[in-house]
Amino acid sequence: MRLIGVDVGGTFTDIVYTDTSSGATHTHKTPTTPGDPSRGVVQGIGELCRRNGLAPDQVGHVFHGTTIATNAVLEHDGAVTGMITNEGFRDLLHIGRHQRPQNYSIMQDIPWQHRPLIRRRHRKVVRERRVPPTGEVIEPLDEAGVREAVRELRRAGVQSIAVCLLFSYIDPSHEDRAKEIILEEYPEAFVTTSSSVAPQFREFERFTTAAMNAFIGPKVRSYIGDLGGELTQAGLGADLHIMGSHGGVATADMVAEKPVVTLLSGPAAGVLGGHWSATGDTERRNLITFDVGGTSADIGLIVDGRYSESTARDTWIGGFPVLVPMIDITTIGAGGGSIAHVDSGGAFRVGPRSAGSQPGPAAYGRGGTEPTVSDANVVLGRLDSGNFLGGEMTLDEAAARTAIASLADRLGMSEIDTAEGVLTIVNANMANAIRARTIQKGLDPRDFTLVAFGGAGPLHGAEVAAALSIPEVVIPPYPGITSAAGLLTTDLKYDLLKTAFQISGSVDLDRLNRDFAELESALLAQYSADGLDPDAVDVQRTGDLRYVGQGYELRVAVPEGQLDGAKLDAVWATFTARHEAEYGHAFPDNAIEIVNIRVTGLGRMPKIGRQDTAGTGTAKDALVRRGACTFRVGDQLRELETGFYRRDVLGMGTAIEGPAVILQHDTTTVVPPGWRATVVSGGNMVLSKGDTP
Repeated sequence: MRLIGVDVGGTFTDIVYTDTSSGATHTHKTPTTPGDPSRGVVQGIGELCRRNGLAPDQVGHVFHGTTIATNAVLEHDGAVTGMITNEGFRDLLHIGRHQRPQNYSIMQDIPWQHRPLIRRRHRKVVRERRVPPTGEVIEPLDEAGVREAVRELRRAGVQSIAVCLLFSYIDPSHEDRAKEIILEEYPEAFVTTSSSVAPQFREFERFTTAAMNAFIGPKVRSYIGDLGGELTQAGLGADLHIMGSHGGVATADMVAEKPVVTLLSGPAAGVLGGHWSATGDTERRNLITFDVGGTSADIGLIVDGRYSESTARDTWIGGFPVLVPMIDITTIGAGGGSIAHVDSGGAFRVGPRSAGSQPGPAAYGRGGTEPTVSDANVVLGRLDSGNFLGGEMTLDEAAARTAIASLADRLGMSEIDTAEGVLTIVNANMANAIRARTIQKGLDPRDFTLVAFGGAGPLHGAEVAAALSIPEVVIPPYPGITSAAGLLTTDLKYDLLKTAFQISGSVDLDRLNRDFAELESALLAQYSADGLDPDAVDVQRTGDLRYVGQGYELRVAVPEGQLDGAKLDAVWATFTARHEAEYGHAFPDNAIEIVNIRVTGLGRMPKIGRQDTAGTGTAKDALVRRGACTFRVGDQLRELETGFYRRDVLGMGTAIEGPAVILQHDTTTVVPPGWRATVVSGGNMVLSKGDTP
């Protein structure tokens, strides 16, 4: 089976091709086309196929990680969206929960109030009411009111409509009927129901999730349709699958209907790719994935071989709460294109604003003039101007120096001190983000391995690891396209959920077993519709549990098969242990509540194989040149003679002492003084720290 993985970043679009039969793997990077990312995707796939003599029509699957949904939210560039909800609840999206992101700030930004996904004039109300716990109807849906609301929204130029009714998570039939009416009156509209994207309690979060799905829906649906059409025109009849935030892929049709599941599409693929790469030569169980691109740094955590999912209390995108499964990832504005500047208070800062791919850093020679992290690396000699992207792109060293010099003048510092200061600040920002994910959660980063990838991760990995006393850094074989490779390590993944509200000591086992059975049946039906054999699907059960009276839940595994008293006792014990680990205490005698039950399906897909990418040469064979690079040694900046090596030549077991710069097509790895780079089996390169000179 021939597979292609494509990850669209802020600066570059990364592409991986693999043949699962022969193990042959090819990679390519091409500049992202911000106006229409699909052009860069199709162009890059075409270039990769032509360069390697590949036939596009023989590719079976294209797996894609996209930032379309994320950017639409962050840039607030979505559709004109309307909403139909219950009488009396028109302003629920504005009121929220009276929670303030910053408790004591009177100047804070509250996204759902300052930049609402749905403006108040586009929120319409109708009569309807169900009540828990059974969903009894005390006021039927006012269908005439729905029709009138739709007509008003259509006249107002609304493109997308979210249907958000109270207690629809118990019975979605009223929302489904409202959707039918909307499509009868306005067939061109993109319609979302809250029960289809987040069938669980917490109406503010559920309504916001539906509103976000409607807000980004038309843009994502259009992009997916255009991409599919362009791939077909380019001769690729392959099945298109899109990466979801939860670490699995979904069909293009599923994503076009529920684009909200792709909000962390690219970063999720990075976590999977980092895990897959780092475990190639040994079974590392504790990993920090460190994905640094041109615009941002994405940090994921893998503990005892498993990545964690965000919980309802901390799943946010652009300041909005979202109730969809997501890998727990921290993103900060720190990357190769991050702009260094002096803020209004006179402080020296780096990011979060980025030069992106157009115009990009000054060193790219595309008209950029502001100083960036990449420009600082050029000034310090850590990027080889003649060997960037394998020699396909020549860096403009003079432009980089001019950009850094302009900042140096403002700071009253030398050009070299300024460039080193840019790296010190951005490295500190990234190290602090890792501290928040580890030390602040009771985890010791010294027990972890840092997996550095992305176009800029290997440039900064060793120095960030040194700041945290992390003992080793793994550089994957293809660091710059690790997220794209991660797309080829996953499965077709779907989640179905239902709010249960059952309490230990009075659990209705018949209802609980019936609910699990219904969810599993619906899950397998979805895979069957996708053409996947049920025997190729693994089903996992989980539950969201809490002590009675708590505000938020913890997710624990639930045994398969018919549940009985003994199996439930095991679930309570698992929750107690999880609570102890998460919060440092537990209450074994307290009643436990099952809030939600969930089934997750993993439909097995073909995957990338491991290929030993190590060369056969020695360090001497790989040496390109020697030159001067500036490093901080102790309290002083020193210009040190540094060897520049070709990674593709280095044979397994070859060790290179720092300072050194290791070149390859998709990234550059910096080995600071006192560090050693060793090529290990599988083609990984491991950086380890020795004695600092």
